[in-house]
Amino acid sequence: MLGREPLLADGVLGGTLHHPPKAKRVIQLFMGGAASHLDTFDFKSALIKHHGEKSDFGEHVEAFQNGLGPWMRSPFEFKRYGQSGKFLSDIVAPLGAVVDEMAFVHNLVGKTGVHSQATYLQATGFQRPGFPGMGAWVSYALGSENENLPTFVVLPDHRGYASNGPKNWASAFLPTHTQGTTIFPQRENPIPDLHPKAGFVTQESHRAGIDLINRLNAGYAKSRAGDDRLEARIQTYELAARLQLSATEALDIAKEPAHVLKLYGLDRTQKKYPDKINVPEETEYFGRKCLMARRLIERGVRFVQIWSGNDNSFPRRNWDSHEDIERDHAPLALGMARGTAGLIQDLKQRGLLEDTLIHWTTEFGRMPSTQGSKGRDHNPYVFTNWLCGGGIRGGTTAGESDEWGYKPLDRANPSQVYDIHATMLHLLGIDHKRLTVPHNGIDRRLTDVHGHVIEKLIA
Repeated sequence: MLGREPLLADGVLGGTLHHPPKAKRVIQLFMGGAASHLDTFDFKSALIKHHGEKSDFGEHVEAFQNGLGPWMRSPFEFKRYGQSGKFLSDIVAPLGAVVDEMAFVHNLVGKTGVHSQATYLQATGFQRPGFPGMGAWVSYALGSENENLPTFVVLPDHRGYASNGPKNWASAFLPTHTQGTTIFPQRENPIPDLHPKAGFVTQESHRAGIDLINRLNAGYAKSRAGDDRLEARIQTYELAARLQLSATEALDIAKEPAHVLKLYGLDRTQKKYPDKINVPEETEYFGRKCLMARRLIERGVRFVQIWSGNDNSFPRRNWDSHEDIERDHAPLALGMARGTAGLIQDLKQRGLLEDTLIHWTTEFGRMPSTQGSKGRDHNPYVFTNWLCGGGIRGGTTAGESDEWGYKPLDRANPSQVYDIHATMLHLLGIDHKRLTVPHNGIDRRLTDVHGHVIEKLIA
């Protein structure tokens, strides 16, 4: 009952992993709306050479909209960074300071150009609803390092949810307590309904309410001994009660020193921002979530998922740049890159990067041809992910796209989300084929019936 027993610290693996781990925790960065690999991390000289010429893919292309115009070079300049000499565009230039910590996968392929299905695929391993998010699987397997905080925390875009909303981090058929806990760091109440707000609620009446719930739960549990759903709900309420103290401290960045705030781009925050999408706003809100992620993993949270971009709206507030790549991508990417570079540097100076795995992803890429005159259509045929930190071989690339950034260079051997997930679980000490849960007569797993560890990524 509430306040009776702590949330179990061990996950289903009971502290006995399949092999020694190289990482203990994950921070996942998800760019909602489909970030363009061609304008961020995947430089293509052919698009510069043939800019404006009629595009010819050498085969029929099923476009999502009408994005098969002429070849389009990136409106952003690319430069080499780090000892690895990795090309990065101007809008992700802050990541140049840490690029040798990062490993890129440029030959990732999806299954659909529909935002909702593609987001499900990257978030849960399946392109339809009803499956647990990756963070829920990690929560289920490894359990909590801190009984006073959730194992899996989600920091959505400050404007709202991306496609599918909370179903991207749901527990589905796993125990309820493994689902992501949503926190909006910039709001007055970052966790909705965590503290009683009604004026008539006192500490005594609040305690009395908890005691009543305990009595009701005890009676229910006694008559339904085989039903574990109530126990999962009780654990959730127990955690909520402890969160009333622990979350307030974890989310308070007021005591962070000035040099740390500056590292995340939080040294020049504003009370109000323009209506149009802009760099200072994106820098503050994404940087704040990155700093919050560091504070949460320091305190034992296993999996933090940070989102950039909400669901489709106009003017654009996500990465879905059908109309104007430069207008939309520049603010979003610069804000993301500043906060992410600060996060990587901060984790490294604290000795946390070596066992914290960072994963950057999006639902699909964008086409090398134009839509209209300045936009790009959806490209599920190839896109980019990168990883960093715990067990990752920085300064490497595992898999390239073709000369246009249209499909994988080696079409017979692309990378898929299953391979990314298998690699991440491997680094956490988990064999992706052995982490299974029976559901509807099938032994379900995060990687379905696919996936292999990408050995080239591993240090």
